[in-house]
This record gives sequence, C-alpha cells and structure tokens, in this order.
Amino acid sequence: MINISRPRRSVLYMPGANTRALEKAKILAADSLILDLEDAVAPDAKVAARQNILEALQTGFGHREAVVRINGLNTPWGLDDLKAFANSKADAIVLPKVESATQVQEVAKVLKESNARPDLTIWAMIETPKAIFKLEEISGSHPLLEALVLGTSDLVKDLHGKHTPSRVETQTALSLSILAARAFGLCVLDGVHLSLDDEVGLKQSCIQGRDMGFDGKTLIHPSQIAFANETFGPSTEEVAEAQERMTAYEAAIKSGAGIAVLNGKLIEELHIQDAKRILALANAIQSFG
Repeated sequence: MINISRPRRSVLYMPGANTRALEKAKILAADSLILDLEDAVAPDAKVAARQNILEALQTGFGHREAVVRINGLNTPWGLDDLKAFANSKADAIVLPKVESATQVQEVAKVLKESNARPDLTIWAMIETPKAIFKLEEISGSHPLLEALVLGTSDLVKDLHGKHTPSRVETQTALSLSILAARAFGLCVLDGVHLSLDDEVGLKQSCIQGRDMGFDGKTLIHPSQIAFANETFGPSTEEVAEAQERMTAYEAAIKSGAGIAVLNGKLIEELHIQDAKRILALANAIQSFG
C-alpha cells in the first residue's frame, strides 16, 4: 500500500508558455498541476516558458501540488530545465518518455549534484511500447521516483491504434502500469481524455480508471477537474463504511476473534487495509482542500 501523503485525484497539465493559464491555475480545484515545458510548448518558446514557470512558482499555487514536466535530457533544453528547477519551489520533476532506469537515475544524479531539496521527487512518464516492457526496471530505479504517469496519447500513436470508448487499445499497458506501481509503492496516474465536449466519455474514462486502481487522472482542461475529483475521491458512504469496518474489526480482535461480521459480510485484515486507505485519502483531501 502506498503512503497517501496527499490526494492526486485531478492532475491538470498547464502550458508553461501561457502566463494567463499559470495565473488561473492558482484558483482551480485541481489537486496537482503539471506545469509543462515539453509537448505544450513550441521550440522557440521553451526558454521563456521556463522563466514563466519559475516566476509562477515563486508566488506559489496554494494547496495545489506543483510539478514541472521538463524536456527530455536528450533535447537541447532538458538539462537546463532540470538545473533551473532543482532548487525551485516545485514539488516534483516530471521526466517525459522514460524507457529505462538509467534515465531516472541520471535525473536523480543531477538533482543531487545541484543540491536539490531531498523532498523534490521524480515522476516518470510512461508513454512508449518500450516503457511498458521496462516497467519493473523503471519502477525500481531510484528512491526519488514517486509516480508513474501514463501518456496514452503518445502510446496509442506508437501502437498505430485508435482511441476507443472502451480503451481496449491501451488496456494491457494500463494494467501493467498499475501492477508495477503497486509492486513498488508508487502513485500511478491515468492518461488524459482528449475530447473536451464528450462529458459521457470523460465520466466513463474516470470510472474505468478508478475501478482499475489508478490514484487519479491527468487532465487537459479545467472543465474536467470536478468529475475527476468526484470519481477518484471516496464518497461519504464509502468513508462511513470504512469507519464501520474499522470499528467492527477492532471489537472482534478485542474479543479474541480473528474476523468480524458487518451487515452480513465477513471483515478480515485485507478489508481493514483497504478501509485504512480510504480513510487516509479522505483525510488527505480534507487537509489539502
């Protein structure tokens, strides 16, 4: 089970070249923001976007987690990006197109050499076929690695597939990524839903991702935040049931029994672990909301 230090139900990409968007992000209901220097920024705007994000981080984003997606270290901007944010107020560095443990370790090495804060973590974008085959290696690559972020748009492109409502084209990759994240105690975030005028499809995608085991969903527009928060956060009923499970199980243990019965259902240790996760998430949402 991962340590739920904060909720990541909704993780919104924000283009670093758009100063108005960066300012607006400070009042949005997203749990986390990915301040983007990669796909959302044209080559001739990369340097200016880097400065925009550095300035925005100085004033902060309130309770929102602010992570920066740098350009790959194999690009003309990546190393300068990484060094610029090593001692910034960013909460994490997002590394695009990770396909090996070495890439994560290289980022960690630069952060150490730059005397970065010890709590500045690394998120790895999983968005290529090679990354899927290297998930175990990537997930165990370094203690600073905190999250896997699915880049399903690039993945579908590389697969020569098509985006479908059922997401059958990415089911294997999604499942393997969740398995890897859980095996190594990492957060794992679902890919984006590309259609802004498809509320039904967004809801279906969020529900599917939640039921598969994702911690939250990456988003491309503020209009998608509310449903992601609702879907990936526990309902009032789920929180109440989790607390009831805890109470019933504790009473059973005190009486010498190894299991409890609640509403006609057996409650065992595995159910208590899930109850603790739900309550921890609810507490984190309350703390950061």
